[in-house]
Amino acid sequence: MAALLGLLLLGACSSGPADVGAPVAANGLFPVPAYTGGESFVWCVPYAREISGVRIRGDADTWWGQAAGRYARGRRPAPYAVLALKPDRRLSGGHVGVVTGILGPREIRVSHANWGWTAATRGRVYTHMPAIDVSPDNDWSRVRFKHPAVGAFGRVYPAHGFIYPDDTGPDVRVAEAPAPATTPAPATTPAPAAPPLDARTAMQQVF
Repeated sequence: MAALLGLLLLGACSSGPADVGAPVAANGLFPVPAYTGGESFVWCVPYAREISGVRIRGDADTWWGQAAGRYARGRRPAPYAVLALKPDRRLSGGHVGVVTGILGPREIRVSHANWGWTAATRGRVYTHMPAIDVSPDNDWSRVRFKHPAVGAFGRVYPAHGFIYPDDTGPDVRVAEAPAPATTPAPATTPAPAAPPLDARTAMQQVF
């Protein structure tokens, strides 16, 4: 088992395309639009771009830098934000996934593509995969994922942080999904403003 976990997600952004794991109707999870790409092998970049509405192109390891000055960036998960992983020895091309659930300060759900290590696990879409923050300061600079093929959390990956979508831009597919159920505020009480995003703080390299 240890050897399998060591190999887990080795080819996360290298190049079966089925959506593995249907969206779960539960508190804290957000609707996940169906991916419209027709390719037989789904890569993480086009999937994240379509589902999040973050209109960045290019390899996953360039997204964090490209987002500077274009999108807010920070250390806190938010609905449909892009979680950008850093390249490391086993993840040479980096990786991007989309936050589709927030269950606590250290637990989220990520929907992403091509997070695997074999022909059977690569090139596929994974919906609402559990991810946890294992950083000392709860800043999401160290993350682990629970792959359904293993049933346990794998190795630790370094992360830059989150790229927040601009919901005023065109072609944002998440706007097509129904909003998660919430308790409406009284008519006389305006909805509270969202907390400001920590947009200028990059992730610390901890590996």
